[in-house]
Amino acid sequence: QLHLVESGGGLVQAGGSLRLSCTASGRTFTYYLMAWFRQAPGKEREFVASIGWRGTNTNFADSVRGRFTISRDNAKDTMYLQMDNLKPDDTAVYYCAADFRPGAWGTYDWTYWGQGTQVTVSS
Repeated sequence: QLHLVESGGGLVQAGGSLRLSCTASGRTFTYYLMAWFRQAPGKEREFVASIGWRGTNTNFADSVRGRFTISRDNAKDTMYLQMDNLKPDDTAVYYCAADFRPGAWGTYDWTYWGQGTQVTVSS
């Protein structure tokens, strides 16, 4: 069982920045694809970004491309989401997800999920 814990959420003004972290335990982190999703109140969960095993392959939702950066430090069993130029529409609970299956890439069918961290962007 892979256990995921998000941190780094908070309240920030529009135009500001936050860095989210997702720390994994219980399994070998390097074997897992990783991703960030978010869910705003009253909306469905949406994909934000994903990163491959070595960190060289990344994918972003159009709504965050150019503003968010995803990275991972396999030595620290941690994935990051650097969020710059935040907008009120970025307000949501952010979840990290992990899967060892290549087929999870580009889908919402990920095996492991964290509990989420709240990000609130004020206008």
